[in-house]
Amino acid sequence: MQERYARNLGPLTEQDCLQLQKGRVFLAGCGGLGGYLLEHLLRVGVGTITVCDGDKFAPSNLNRQLLADAASLGRSKAECACERAALVNPQVTVKVVPTFLTAENADHLIAGHHLALDALDSPSARRILASACRQAGIPLVHGAIQGWYAQAAVIPPESDLMERLYPTDVPAHPEQGNLSPTAGLCAAVQAGEAIRLLCGRASPLAGKLLWMDLLEQEYQVLPL
Repeated sequence: MQERYARNLGPLTEQDCLQLQKGRVFLAGCGGLGGYLLEHLLRVGVGTITVCDGDKFAPSNLNRQLLADAASLGRSKAECACERAALVNPQVTVKVVPTFLTAENADHLIAGHHLALDALDSPSARRILASACRQAGIPLVHGAIQGWYAQAAVIPPESDLMERLYPTDVPAHPEQGNLSPTAGLCAAVQAGEAIRLLCGRASPLAGKLLWMDLLEQEYQVLPL
């Protein structure tokens, strides 16, 4: 066992750590959720991560996005994610896709991965991601935030949970902001479920929605 991963032992077994190093994860989005998700996956030692995002960092990202700093403004989020990965864990293979996920490229991009992580902010993009995961036969770990609130779910490949959560496109409300703690909490839950799945363990959130309210500190698991 490498010293880098020694403190993973206890919560994880040596076999778990080896399994993670063989894992291939598709990360859709490198913004508020995506930056924290990438950090957790790098530090736990997931072997291959594909980061997909066609956006660039703007000043409005600085309040909550881990990869956003003064030097990254105007730069590709996916490219900055790759640079962060090289600093945190150069042993992880990071594949950069500096483009948005679309109905035309999703199936091709997601093929060959063991699971996907939803760090998107568009209902239509989330449905595209879910459809591609269904086609690939892999689970999708969903996460979303709004202000003080967050939700997370594990969507099995045969489930239509994403389509039920987001049946239509809801107009964006940019004036309704998001906080860094909310993004960090949601990503931590998603990362924990991803690690569990990659290690071959069942997820207690499979087909369920975890609702988190940081303002009142209330948490509910809703069977869907």
